[in-house]
Amino acid sequence: MNDCEAKGCNVNVQARKNLSWLCLSLLVVALDMLSKYVVSSTMVLGQSIPVLPVFSWTLAHNYGAAFSFLHDAGGWQRWFFAGIAIVVSIGMIWWLKTLQAGARFLAIALALVLGGAIGNLYDRILLGYVVDFIHVHYGAWNFPAFNLADSAITVGAIMLVIDSVFFEKKRQAGNV
Repeated sequence: MNDCEAKGCNVNVQARKNLSWLCLSLLVVALDMLSKYVVSSTMVLGQSIPVLPVFSWTLAHNYGAAFSFLHDAGGWQRWFFAGIAIVVSIGMIWWLKTLQAGARFLAIALALVLGGAIGNLYDRILLGYVVDFIHVHYGAWNFPAFNLADSAITVGAIMLVIDSVFFEKKRQAGNV
């Protein structure tokens, strides 16, 4: 065993490689912030611009959590959800840092969730609400407006489920 192996250099190299996935998180944050800026600076609150018969750009401010949960709770929810986002983000960074080599799918999932969480956290802390603008609807049915951060969180969460169902056992057995 050489001096580097004895000091755990391989672990540090893997941790640095894992943390390189934070670039994907930063890309999600940048695209989310840019899209929210463009929509907020070109539309007024409540304005809706039809794009397709089932899709519109609709500027909305969400003071609560998913689907405006607790939106009218008096303001404490802003800091409550910000705190949750901070704790979850720290947990995601730690999880990402400690992943074993070859867990790319899981790393992408974590990076997407982290980027989305930070994108919405930024809004929540600086603005007091989250900017939403993607509106899917059909006839009288409306899905609550959402944003790119929400989309990244959703895709990442689906990937986490897929990873836990299909890849976790293989990774633990050393087959991935």
